[in-house]
Amino acid sequence: MPAGTLYRGREGMWSWVAHRVTGVLIFFFLFAHVIDTALVRVSPEAYDETIEIYKNPFVNVMEYGLVGAVLFHALNGLRIVAVDFWEKGPRYQKQMFWGVVGLWAVLMAGAFYPVLEHTLREIFGS
Repeated sequence: MPAGTLYRGREGMWSWVAHRVTGVLIFFFLFAHVIDTALVRVSPEAYDETIEIYKNPFVNVMEYGLVGAVLFHALNGLRIVAVDFWEKGPRYQKQMFWGVVGLWAVLMAGAFYPVLEHTLREIFGS
């Protein structure tokens, strides 16, 4: 086996890894979200304190990462469906992968300011 990465740079293999990683990240976000939202039933004050902790630039950048994970997972999931259920899907999976990456990049660029607006204003002023 040659030295270097196990995946040897193949798009399909890297998209498989990225799909699983984004799925796990989304799962952990949803788990934390259910827990912190459940606080409102236990103690509204604790919920309010938790929400205040979230209002900082680090968490805002993590929110942008969450947007990226959800977008990639969704777009790649549609690509997987196309590969599985379209008779020409396997033949065009490489092109569809690069289409997913391109569309993801465009959507992430469009989400940059709306998601990070508060952090950008805090850093650069109004």
